[in-house]
Amino acid sequence: MVSGAGGSVERVGGTPAVKIRQALGADEGAVRACVDAAYAPYVERMGKPPAPMLDDYTNLINSGVVYVATLDDRLVGIIVLWPKEDHLYIDNVAVLPEAQGAGVGAALLGFADAQAQQAGLNEIRLYTNEKMTENIQYYPKNGYHETHRATDAGYERVYYSRFLDSQPSSPA
Repeated sequence: MVSGAGGSVERVGGTPAVKIRQALGADEGAVRACVDAAYAPYVERMGKPPAPMLDDYTNLINSGVVYVATLDDRLVGIIVLWPKEDHLYIDNVAVLPEAQGAGVGAALLGFADAQAQQAGLNEIRLYTNEKMTENIQYYPKNGYHETHRATDAGYERVYYSRFLDSQPSSPA
């Protein structure tokens, strides 16, 4: 179950629930550490830091577009998103390596669905780098469809879209 801006996702079988809330200024260090840990494996593969590692998280948090996922009150993931005119845009999803596979990414994407619905939007868009092959496999499993590929800001990007009336094709 995902709920509102202070949403949470209940897990089955006694596993702790992933809780999602808006990031606070005090979260900045943990947000940055999460992003750096999540994207560090791609630096060598890409030959440069992925774009999310270069973002100004002070500004993003102050703008109210960063949300954090916690397990047992420990920050384990983040999502950066905001509404655009005709879709919800996900700028970044990052999960600590040790929390990957625990449903944190799926919870964050579910939170994005709820945010889109609250904003009256039925489409979500995001992109990943073509060298992030794990993401290229992950997003289609969660109902996202590749729309195109392009070079932007010196990065080879793969763009995705998901309409809220479409369901994930298989569990993540």
